[in-house]
Amino acid sequence: MLPGVAIVLIAAVVAGQAIALIDAELRPAVLRVSLVVLNAVGVFFSVKAARHAAGPLTWRLIAASRVLSLVSGIWYALYSITGSTGWQWAGALGGMAMFVCLAIAATTVSVARVRGAQRWGFVAEVATVFFSGLMLAWYFVLAPAAARPGLRWLLDLGSVASQLMALAAVTAVLLRGAVTRLTQPLTVLFAGTLLYAVSYSAFSAATLHGSRAQNSFLLCAALITASLLMTVAAILASSPATAVPPDRTRILRIPPWLTHLPYVGVGLGNTLMLVVTVRQHALALWGGLSIIQTAMTTALAVRQIISLRESRRLNETDPLTGLANLTGLHDALQQALQRQKQPAVMLLDLDGFKQVNDRYGHDVGDRLLIEFARLLRDETRHGDVAARIGGDEFVVVLEDVSQDDKAVTVAERILASLDANPVPAGSDTITIKASIGLATARPDDTAEDLKRRADLAMYESKRSGNHGWKVWDPAMTDRRTRDTMVGDALLQAVGTDQFTVVYQPVVDLGTRRPVGMEALLRWQHPQLGAVSPMEFIPIAERIGVIHQLGMSVLRETCEQLQRWRTESTERADLHAAVNISAIQLKEPLFLNDVLRVLTQTGLPAEALNLEITESAIVDEDFAIPVLEELRRHGIKIAIDDFGTGYSSLHQLTQLPVDVLKIDRSFVAKLDSTTRGAAVAEAIIRLAQVLCMNTLAEGVETAAQATELQLLGCHLAQGYLFAKPLTAQQLTTFLNQGNTTSALSPNPPAN
Repeated sequence: MLPGVAIVLIAAVVAGQAIALIDAELRPAVLRVSLVVLNAVGVFFSVKAARHAAGPLTWRLIAASRVLSLVSGIWYALYSITGSTGWQWAGALGGMAMFVCLAIAATTVSVARVRGAQRWGFVAEVATVFFSGLMLAWYFVLAPAAARPGLRWLLDLGSVASQLMALAAVTAVLLRGAVTRLTQPLTVLFAGTLLYAVSYSAFSAATLHGSRAQNSFLLCAALITASLLMTVAAILASSPATAVPPDRTRILRIPPWLTHLPYVGVGLGNTLMLVVTVRQHALALWGGLSIIQTAMTTALAVRQIISLRESRRLNETDPLTGLANLTGLHDALQQALQRQKQPAVMLLDLDGFKQVNDRYGHDVGDRLLIEFARLLRDETRHGDVAARIGGDEFVVVLEDVSQDDKAVTVAERILASLDANPVPAGSDTITIKASIGLATARPDDTAEDLKRRADLAMYESKRSGNHGWKVWDPAMTDRRTRDTMVGDALLQAVGTDQFTVVYQPVVDLGTRRPVGMEALLRWQHPQLGAVSPMEFIPIAERIGVIHQLGMSVLRETCEQLQRWRTESTERADLHAAVNISAIQLKEPLFLNDVLRVLTQTGLPAEALNLEITESAIVDEDFAIPVLEELRRHGIKIAIDDFGTGYSSLHQLTQLPVDVLKIDRSFVAKLDSTTRGAAVAEAIIRLAQVLCMNTLAEGVETAAQATELQLLGCHLAQGYLFAKPLTAQQLTTFLNQGNTTSALSPNPPAN
């Protein structure tokens, strides 16, 4: 909103222009009074802006130029009264100095620095505009001035040169992208400077051609409007409520239309040559030459514009997917915010992409990215911009999406399209999975604010592990800070008594007696409290302590299991399952470490089950040889959470696997109907055909246990039988010989 003084000033100028329009005799007086008042007010607020606004040197120079304009006007007034040529020369020199100050002020704002070959290209662009203006000035001002007697032509030459300096300086500011927002005081300032230089030149040209320029309403209005714009700019810059602080973190971008400014100058110059040729009746000689030169420069300009657009396309496009790159994304988001299009940002990260890349190779990985990019284009609107900003990170800028539910609709449409369009990879097919973070724009948002909130939401979605979406919420915090803190704590906690191994019994569904257990790691930190394995296991993998943690769990479990097996003949057949990370399989000494633990604890290899997730076996080059060697030594292999990862039937037939664990999500769907039992039954039948056992996890009700048994699954674990127990609690549980223990909590209701 404009300050009150600016509104009053604009109203006064409009009133003065109305008077000048009605009464032509008053126009010279209105012009002089308006310029004196505007210059005086401009000096005051320019000095004030130099004290409070950013870029004080610019506003000091503007203040100096307004003083020179004011003084020049007074000297011209004295010339009109006295007729003394001394005052005329003084006024002309004051006007030249004014334009020189404006030119220097504009130069101080051109903050985008150029180096090397770019510097010469920039100089060429400015020179093109300068010389096109010089052509116009030559025809309308300099040539007529040279024909006048005396030295007056020197004043005209100096005046034109200073005006063209201001024109070139403002052009430099525009071509370097230093002014991009219409609300900035500098934008208003240089609009006024540009108009002032053009209208002043037209005023001089009209005078030279014998017209009374002071009586021209359009010329007078143009000069007054230009001075008004410069004054309003100073008022805006001096007012904290309206001044726009410079964004020093923003990369300056040149608006595309400004890059055509030199070609506009060339076009004006060629047009002038044709007009002059016609007016001088010189078509026979100069007409042909002018037309040919115009055709040549036009063809060259078209070629350059095409090259410019192609260069911009290459600079803003990801070469693999054809989507926008980081530069194109930044430009699109900035434009949407500046046009107040209420954009939303959708940040997408592919889940499990590294494992797919490792197993199938980079060619398949690239094909996956290309297909994902195609689906993004198909599922977004024409005005939306999709970009690839990293290896498997994508961003979509959704315009005119002010509500979260509209952005959610797009996210769900994309996820549904991914599920419906698996990508072939040889004899397998890969369903692309993604985690999505969403954030809608708020007032005064910057592009970085919007991307940061979407990034936080995506990180939350990634952590949840459900291949879905999350909308940014003010309650969200940057979990990366928490992860860093947990990682530091992990490094200090490894090898201490902060970690505890607990055991969840595995029971035979036929006899309801325990036949084994799964070892689970728990962490109780002195300050952080109980830290969930879902949180600290991925962090342990990233910081490189997962193998050390895993081996400590394996050793403690094997020692405890061997004690249980030797304490009673009834427990001699107990087995234990220990979870193994995919990263551990890549450890060169992993196999030797496992066999060493078995040797040192005396535990038979057949009593140990190693559980791995489906994602751990995607990399066949590392995983399968290690698993085959473990199995050759008698250790059993189980696939945990089967059916939730990337494995295929073809792959499963080649894997050295003994047990398929039915994920709790499939167990929860058991409801005594064919549809509810479909996935669980399919896994059980598949295991039977492949001569594997099945084990259901997450069993919480007696009905689920009965249905699993009827389907052919004989082993299960879950809260129906017992929660994870300490070694002492499990000893009591084993001594009871059944699962009707007081240690078992009441199972949650379905």
